[in-house]
Amino acid sequence: MRIVAMFKFQNSRARVGQAALALVVLLAFTLASPLCAIGGTKNKKNDQSQTPKPIDYSYIVWPNPPAIPRIRYINWYASDKQQRNLEGNVQKKSKWMDRLAGTQTEQEVFKLPFSLIQPNGVAVDSKGRIYTADQKVGAIFIFDPETRDVELLKHGVHGNFIHIIGVAIDDDDRLFVSDPVLRHVLVFNAQHKAEDVITEGMVGPTEMAIDTRNRLLYVSDVELDQVLVYDADNLKLLRKIGTTGHNHELTTAGDFSKPTGLAVDGDGNLYVCDTLNNRIEIFDADGTFIQSYGKNGDAPPNFARPKGITIDSDGHIWIADGVQDRVQVFNKEWQLLITFGGHGWLPGQFSGLVNITSDNKRNRIITSEIYPGRLQEFRYITDAEAEQLRKERQAQREKQNSGTADKNSTPAPPAAPADAPHN
Repeated sequence: MRIVAMFKFQNSRARVGQAALALVVLLAFTLASPLCAIGGTKNKKNDQSQTPKPIDYSYIVWPNPPAIPRIRYINWYASDKQQRNLEGNVQKKSKWMDRLAGTQTEQEVFKLPFSLIQPNGVAVDSKGRIYTADQKVGAIFIFDPETRDVELLKHGVHGNFIHIIGVAIDDDDRLFVSDPVLRHVLVFNAQHKAEDVITEGMVGPTEMAIDTRNRLLYVSDVELDQVLVYDADNLKLLRKIGTTGHNHELTTAGDFSKPTGLAVDGDGNLYVCDTLNNRIEIFDADGTFIQSYGKNGDAPPNFARPKGITIDSDGHIWIADGVQDRVQVFNKEWQLLITFGGHGWLPGQFSGLVNITSDNKRNRIITSEIYPGRLQEFRYITDAEAEQLRKERQAQREKQNSGTADKNSTPAPPAAPADAPHN
């Protein structure tokens, strides 16, 4: 209507020509629009019958092609909202009279889905379910990658939580949850029933690791600047590693300044993120210092507040750097193999990276970050798998080269029959 009205007030032929051209352009945009292309069907945004297609992350790999991939992006986890929306269970806005009278049905009224806010510790049980402690929500989130179900262990229902940080799971699926404010570690059985609590010697327990071979539970204490060692079966304190009482100022070998992430390798050696000293320290199963690696720096292979550490099925060491939002992977000789990450919210980037763990049964790596409140899941391509891919590529190249050589070669003349005349 505005275009038609404009024509009435224009006497110049040039103005009329310009308006006609504008009308043609507008018509072209209209014909090209998605709404016109689908013939007036419902808007997909408002059509609940339209199920959104999952995003294919399989093309996100490190290193980039044509190199053989060693890390593949799998998925991310934040809440159960996505699952509810896919099922059509969208939260309805209730009228104030319905809320007052209580006339809404259970299908119309349900609690809002839970979302991660500040996840920290990460662990995986024998079924492949991913656990993380969210200190802001005050709950343990349990994500099932197979069914996409989300289960919560809540404060006041399954246990008393104030500031939960670390989680660890042993070979019997017992769950250990650290709470530095309450100065203890809660122990849940495989059915998620609280069955014990560890308090001996603790002041500020944070991250944990379990040595299933030597039956040891390690707990890092950021207030004591020590790693506490417990018997994993009777939960008694056995010893402490490091010196306390120096206000996070010690830099000597075997001591710590706010130790956080812990990991145990296949030989029973303990790896500790000595966070404020920007290094990794290694001890044997008896608590004897072996070596340390790392120094402060903003470029690999240096560290800027390492907070999480894990060891994959091939013995490679994965370290989550809290300041640089980066994961670095080393071999046993501390040679840097690969890095990935960086500040951001895209797949494979991090914002507030705090922890990392490995599921060596399924060769998965899971990270946690606090600012977007999410977990990210990666697939680790093992040394054996990478070698097999290399052999397959080599065989394919040889086959292609052989085919090219056959095409370029000159065919030999047919052999003469035995009774053919000779010159």
